[in-house]
Order: sequence, then structure tokens, then C-alpha cells
Amino acid sequence: MTVSSRQVAEYLLACFDTLYRVLGEGAANLTNDAYVVRVYESSRAFGAVALELREYLDEPSAEPVAVLEEVLTRSLGDDRSGAMVLFALVVVVGPRLLISLLDARNEPDLGALAPLCERASTVVLDEIRASAEAAKSQLLIDDPVWQGTARDLAETLERAGYVQSLGISR
Repeated sequence: MTVSSRQVAEYLLACFDTLYRVLGEGAANLTNDAYVVRVYESSRAFGAVALELREYLDEPSAEPVAVLEEVLTRSLGDDRSGAMVLFALVVVVGPRLLISLLDARNEPDLGALAPLCERASTVVLDEIRASAEAAKSQLLIDDPVWQGTARDLAETLERAGYVQSLGISR
């Protein structure tokens, strides 16, 4: 069964809008200045993709992706420095979103959505790289509790059925 390009676009909008909103709202509460800037910049980049998707859809209907919102909110709340949310972007959420975008591009009859998915993939990859770059100059976190929480973020997505990707439609 294939999904329509509208369904794909609405779901991707929900993902990018969730990233934009949660990261934008959470960045101000972080304590590491470099991470604050990086999280705001990621929020802005994801918001730009969400705006493009809104324009493509004309009258979009998109609710937040609850499990994605949960993972991002927990990553912001469990580590006020911002290291956990960058970990979530680089290791947990970003790669799954890239696979979702790849799956979307493989759907037939995408039309004008195909180049938008290409641009969105570039944005996600750029944000993964920039977040990894921001984090690499910081101290290694050798805390078993932090590492357990980080693992649980991925397991939360896996339990919700998002083992490799965030899907391409609801």
C-alpha cells in the first residue's frame, strides 16, 4: 500500500514542527551556552523545513508526533546542559528522520514533494553534523545514569515502533 504525497507531507510536517517547537522552547533553559546556540539554530533550521511543508500543503493538518515530543522533552529536562538533547539529535532522532525522508522519496508520485524531501534531508544531515561538532569539544560524560537515560531515549522510540525510522505517515 502506498500513501499519498499529502499524507507523507503532513506527517513530515508533524515531525519537523515537533522538532522546531520543542527545541525552540527548550533551548532557553539550557546552561551550556554553546549548546543553547546550537539547539536554537537547529530549531530554526527545522522550522524552515516545516514552513516549506506548510506552504506545500496550503492548508496543513499536523499534530505533534507524541513520542518524538516525549523523547525531545525528556532529553531537554533530564540534562540541563543540553548534552542530552544534542545526543538525541545526533544519535536517536536525526538518523531515524533521515530514513523517513529516504522512505518518503521512494514513494511513487511525489511530484513537488520530492525536491522538498531532498532539501529536508540536507537540513537534517547538516544539523546532525553541526550538533556533533558542537559536542565534540565538550567533556565526555562518563555517568552511568546519564548513559542509561540516553539509551532509554532510543528504547522509547523503539517501543513505539520506530526502530529504524520515524515512519512516513500516521
